[in-house]
Amino acid sequence: MTDLLQRAEQNIQTRRLLKRGQAVLVGVSGGLDSMVLLHMLHKLSARHGWRLTVAHFNHCLRGRSSDADEKLVRRTAAALKLRLVAGRVDVKGFARESKLSIEMAARKLRHEFFGRTAQERKIPVVALAHHADDQVELFFLRVLRGAGGEGLAGMKWRSPSPVDPKTMLVRPLLGATKEGLYRFARQHKVFFHEDATNARLEMPRNRVRNELLPLLRRHYQPALTNTVLRLMEIVGAEAEVIRGMAERWLNARRPGFGHLPVALQRRILQLQLARLGAAMDFELIEQLRRTADHPVSVGPGWSVSRNAAGKVNFRAAPRMEFNSNAMALSLAGGAGDAEFDGVRLVWRPGGARDFIRRTGQKGRELFDADKVGVRIMLRHWRPGDRFQPIGLKSAAKLQDLFTNRKIPRDRRRDLVVAATRRGEIFWVEGLRMAEQFKLTSRTKRCLVWRWRRATGFGPAAGSLEFRAFLHPKTIRESALHGKCE
Repeated sequence: MTDLLQRAEQNIQTRRLLKRGQAVLVGVSGGLDSMVLLHMLHKLSARHGWRLTVAHFNHCLRGRSSDADEKLVRRTAAALKLRLVAGRVDVKGFARESKLSIEMAARKLRHEFFGRTAQERKIPVVALAHHADDQVELFFLRVLRGAGGEGLAGMKWRSPSPVDPKTMLVRPLLGATKEGLYRFARQHKVFFHEDATNARLEMPRNRVRNELLPLLRRHYQPALTNTVLRLMEIVGAEAEVIRGMAERWLNARRPGFGHLPVALQRRILQLQLARLGAAMDFELIEQLRRTADHPVSVGPGWSVSRNAAGKVNFRAAPRMEFNSNAMALSLAGGAGDAEFDGVRLVWRPGGARDFIRRTGQKGRELFDADKVGVRIMLRHWRPGDRFQPIGLKSAAKLQDLFTNRKIPRDRRRDLVVAATRRGEIFWVEGLRMAEQFKLTSRTKRCLVWRWRRATGFGPAAGSLEFRAFLHPKTIRESALHGKCE
């Protein structure tokens, strides 16, 4: 018996992944990992009496290659004299209709297929081929997404199916490396197909696998897999302790929520939000944790709040209409002025000195006039609005930017937004200017933008001026990109 096979058998027994004589559904894609898992369980089944059924899900993503994978799995199941259940779905079509990524759509459909097959055949366990390298990739993906302790703990050796809690998912190879799986395949002549899409860098997981991890192993930590797996074990154990404490506190409903450790407060709120089915993130939990009896929107028409005792309540939120006021302006006629919903605006031609930003002037911004154009629209925030403040690499939802800046919800709909004729937002009251409208060395005309709000909300300033002129031939780039305070 090889070392890998022996370690897998030991993990199955010590972690109680499979019972003697149990029926097991084995998820097999045709790739290295799952083909090795199938052969290992088949070799061990004679000793442990497991009754294996092979499950193959054809994602129909790679045309003939996907069909070739299915044929390989069928031939292998027949050679091992095992029952096979196969399914296929147009994952791309489902992803398009459901507005999901290909990866998320494939995962959802695959788990539904495994869960449905297990239920129909009354098989309590589905064996999956996740291994140690998968764990490391998942760890860094979740680090980059800002996951908490439970997320960084990674996949468990044994966990309930996401589509059917009665069906258990087991991962006997979670301690094995990809290199070890290749060795086993060579020694035991296990045939498998390489998935060409694993080399494509459009998917974040592939970039982590093919770019980030080789860099870290080469320049920082050769034993990266062992180090990360140890860290995941520690974080996972500590996350379980916090979760247990939070569940006991919730069951007992003890007083003194505000005096609990911060980590425990967060987990108590997280558990309650999960039970309510609310989509959650760190910002939502922090808003609830810091302020009692303050409703926070979690979707159209719904909000959550927590009371002083730490209990989270889910309720219908009062409907807040968007402000539909708007005003079209022309900047082509030289001097002009306007007032829009409490904001005073003025524009006029100016001189080349305004290409140099001056500090200490609040309510003033500089834009590339040719990019802004001569016709603009003043309006308020609308559903779906996106904006890219200077310094950000991509546009974000205005709603998210307002949340990050902690702008009160009742004020957001009053803020003035300025958009070009094409609908591109180049300025939002209270936020930084737009990245794509900043001055550069190629700018020929400058727009000096001033504003004053009569109500006092937002920056107080003198006026808004429009100054158009020829760009001086020599302008230092560093003088163009600074933010106007």
